[in-house]
Amino acid sequence: MEISDNKKEHEVHNSMPIKPPPHEALFLALSYLPLFELLAMSGVCKSLRDAVNNDILPWLNITVKQPLNSRLSDHILMRIASKANGRLRTLALINCVMITDDGLQQVIENNPHITKLHVPACTGLTPDGVVRAVKTLTDHSPNLISLKIAGIYGINKHHVETLHSILNTNLKRHNPQIQHEHKRFTQHQETDCPIDIDICPKCDQANMVFDCPRKSCAQKRKEGQSECRGCYCCIMRCVQCGKCVEYEEPAEAVCLHTLCLDCWLQLRKCCFCNRPYCNQHADEPDQKYSLLGSSGFICAVCHEMYIENARDF
Repeated sequence: MEISDNKKEHEVHNSMPIKPPPHEALFLALSYLPLFELLAMSGVCKSLRDAVNNDILPWLNITVKQPLNSRLSDHILMRIASKANGRLRTLALINCVMITDDGLQQVIENNPHITKLHVPACTGLTPDGVVRAVKTLTDHSPNLISLKIAGIYGINKHHVETLHSILNTNLKRHNPQIQHEHKRFTQHQETDCPIDIDICPKCDQANMVFDCPRKSCAQKRKEGQSECRGCYCCIMRCVQCGKCVEYEEPAEAVCLHTLCLDCWLQLRKCCFCNRPYCNQHADEPDQKYSLLGSSGFICAVCHEMYIENARDF
């Protein structure tokens, strides 16, 4: 009886169709996948798992962001970085709060040829730890061309000057940074600036410093004037276009961001308070409530007030 059952199982197993291997183009695309998708691909089948684990190309540029950043520890980072076999080129850790100075330093020592080091909002790091890591990289070879450290607590003017000295960059010569072109430091973005932190000419503090895209302000910048060059705290700017709004009455969005008059006029307004959302918050869930039979909307603030007033009746 057992022999008969085993024979039937063997026949059923042999009759099952054999799935073909993944298309060859899929293996070529592995090096372009973000880390989350790359790890997911390793669980699809054995051939893809072997390709992910054995091929060095997908691991030369490592970017860790949501949803993996909140779970990344020093131990996990070292395991991931070890797959590059010491040839890591880009290390971008976006808001990875569990990474410490010792963990970063060990990865740096094992990968001395890193050209881009981005650790914005990694609050577990210290300014001294970042300086030590950068010095380690430049001691091996002067290949580091991009450093992002915005959002790390305690960075002061001395740290910024030290980093510029190590990287041999000039504090007085800079590539213009426009605020609306720059995403939040918790997001990964390529820029031309060697360091994202600078010394604000207004308050003389270490911060992200932006220029103004107004034609008149750009002309002043060419003439050596920097009246509207400054950090978030010193210069009020439109969140949409990045222009300074010191010479006009600023408009306010529902999300309390500042807008210039030109951008305020172009955005859709709440039918009750006549205030718009900026583009950054316009598509967030539970921010807009549609009106029946109308293309307009009610903002979350007015909707909450309407609900509260309705409860009183």
